[in-house]
Amino acid sequence: MPTTFIAPDGLQLSYTVWEGDGRHRRPVVLHHGFAADSQVNWVNPGVVDALVKAGFTVIALDARGHGESEKPHDPAAYGEDIMAADLTALFDELGLEEVCLAGYSMGAIVSLLVATRDRRVRCLAVGGVGAGIVDFGGVDARVVNRSQIAAGLLAEDRSEVPSAARPFRRLARRAGADVEALAAVMHATPHGPMRLSNLSAATLILAGESDELATQPERLAAGIAGARLVRVPGNHMEAVAHPAFAASLVDFFAYSDTGETRLPISSPA
Repeated sequence: MPTTFIAPDGLQLSYTVWEGDGRHRRPVVLHHGFAADSQVNWVNPGVVDALVKAGFTVIALDARGHGESEKPHDPAAYGEDIMAADLTALFDELGLEEVCLAGYSMGAIVSLLVATRDRRVRCLAVGGVGAGIVDFGGVDARVVNRSQIAAGLLAEDRSEVPSAARPFRRLARRAGADVEALAAVMHATPHGPMRLSNLSAATLILAGESDELATQPERLAAGIAGARLVRVPGNHMEAVAHPAFAASLVDFFAYSDTGETRLPISSPA
């Protein structure tokens, strides 16, 4: 059952814990993507089930504005820096000393920010992102126009929805999301600099082979010392649901949990 805690600014946020069997010392913390929630991003595709079956304790946060967490309509309540502070506060709330962290899309950006600032992140997996992190420090602005996404979410007439916003609108409807809160997320102030050179965690990059938001993931892998790149079938909305995605997460986190601090350095594949 979901549990709540209070974020640094007083917002009530929801998270869920699935207990492992004790085989692994580090829990896996999951942060979903924009317009989704823990159920849509991690439970329904079988990611949580695969990790729990492998023995991991899994903790999934519903980001502010999403899922069971509070959903203010003020853009000032959002931004990846604020969401990163929420994740750090969750680590504090649960007394976590070491974690494996995985994020998808928006959650990948948030997770990267946390991992560059919080040494408790010992292993990191990010999906749904690529060269946009290198070129723009976050979401790929060549593909995503935040204002258009917000307008598309709020449009009453379906014909007025820009093509780039349609997948997020469909995802929001499937998740039963608050579109005004999601529009506020899109209007939030962008995060500060992302210093990939500060990453000390073993890092895995998972990219859908036809993911338009994760183009040239090898450039992101090249910017993170020792990072490993795995490509899985699917576009941005499909890749996380492919069995290869969950299998790669399980293998990577199990390897990292052996005590290694970094994967052997190899050429991105």
